[in-house]
Amino acid sequence: MGNRYTSWVVFVLSLAMLVSFIDRQIVALLVEPMKADFGLTDLQAGWLYGGFAIFYAVAGFPLAWLADRKSRRGIIAAGIFLWSLMTMACGLARSFWTLFIARIGVGVGEASLTPSTHSLLGDILPRERMPLAMSFFQIGAVIGSGLAFLIGGMVVEFVRYAPPVTWPIIGELFAWQLTFIYVGAPGVLVVLLMFTIKEPRRQRPDSGAGSSGGRELLGFYRNHWRTFLSHHAGFTFLVLAGYAFVFWTPSIFERVHHVPAEQAAQVFGIIFIVAGTAGTLSAAWVARKLMDRGRSDAIILTTIFGSIGLIVAIALTQLAPTAFWAYVAYVPAMFLVNSPFGLAQAALPVITPAPLRARVAAVYLMVGAIGNALGPPITGWISDTLFPGTDGLRWSLLSVTTIAGGIGVGFLAYGRRHYGVSYQSVTDRAND
Repeated sequence: MGNRYTSWVVFVLSLAMLVSFIDRQIVALLVEPMKADFGLTDLQAGWLYGGFAIFYAVAGFPLAWLADRKSRRGIIAAGIFLWSLMTMACGLARSFWTLFIARIGVGVGEASLTPSTHSLLGDILPRERMPLAMSFFQIGAVIGSGLAFLIGGMVVEFVRYAPPVTWPIIGELFAWQLTFIYVGAPGVLVVLLMFTIKEPRRQRPDSGAGSSGGRELLGFYRNHWRTFLSHHAGFTFLVLAGYAFVFWTPSIFERVHHVPAEQAAQVFGIIFIVAGTAGTLSAAWVARKLMDRGRSDAIILTTIFGSIGLIVAIALTQLAPTAFWAYVAYVPAMFLVNSPFGLAQAALPVITPAPLRARVAAVYLMVGAIGNALGPPITGWISDTLFPGTDGLRWSLLSVTTIAGGIGVGFLAYGRRHYGVSYQSVTDRAND
């Protein structure tokens, strides 16, 4: 396949990732109007995010099992349609439970994307191009998160004064409900774009991959257990730190620096898109250069140094004496916060036999979702119990990100050499 076509495939999949993250993250900035209109508690509002993450993780493995056997293109298209429909359904919800069920649907639909993308790209791209391709895929998440902040911030400002809107049959809708409908609708167009992608022929199974059943997957993990333990655990702790930081920083600005969350969110959105995109591409470029020099541990090594910088940048953001200096520190934090996640995904296909790629990605997705689901509530619990008061949230977030980030870096440092061995073994098998 030509470079133009493969670039188009990466673009469409990255666009799908962008849409998925808008639909995923928008709920975080609509919490206050939802609480006001539905009378939600903070615990219920938290479950709208945690419930998504749990079902996102649980659904990932059966969908990955399908991706190893059926059309990846079809699975992704069906997933996009489902999560877009469920995002719009959030806008039609009339109670906490209908909203919660719709969010579960968003999670199940979005679980189709990452495993199928790993498998599909692994069959059309050479291994040395995977870090850059997966980083472009991750850029969709970066831009989607940034747009979620921008759109959400503007909506929260608007909703303070906007009257409800009445639609025929549906009835009265609040501005936050319309937001769900509007951000969910574009996903239907991405479904159509998916049908411009051809389902690639699957690569010949590696010797030792067998029929790629559950026994082969377990055997592969057993043979490379140090590599996958360090990878999955390391990135899970980094995800925990990263999601806690992204989720709670708007509240830090409001409580500590007295900047309304919706105003801070709009600034965050711009920084997220610009600095986050630059950081993701830079990390991929560094990893590619190290790989070209023969470093089999290039991806892990790049992540270790980037994560150390991230921990420092997050600390500076929390310790900033004024909102201005917090914004300044937020730029390098956003430059670094997304780079490990693209590399986490790129690190897997290059050491995994073709028939197992989707399910290995799903296993990582499941364990990584633990950090996604636990980061925000753990930070909130520590703030309530150990650091009460207006300033407490910043010290709670500083503690969680420093400790979790440090543990994550430690796991990756432990597994760096083992990852290099796994990389070399797959390379040798491919050359046989």
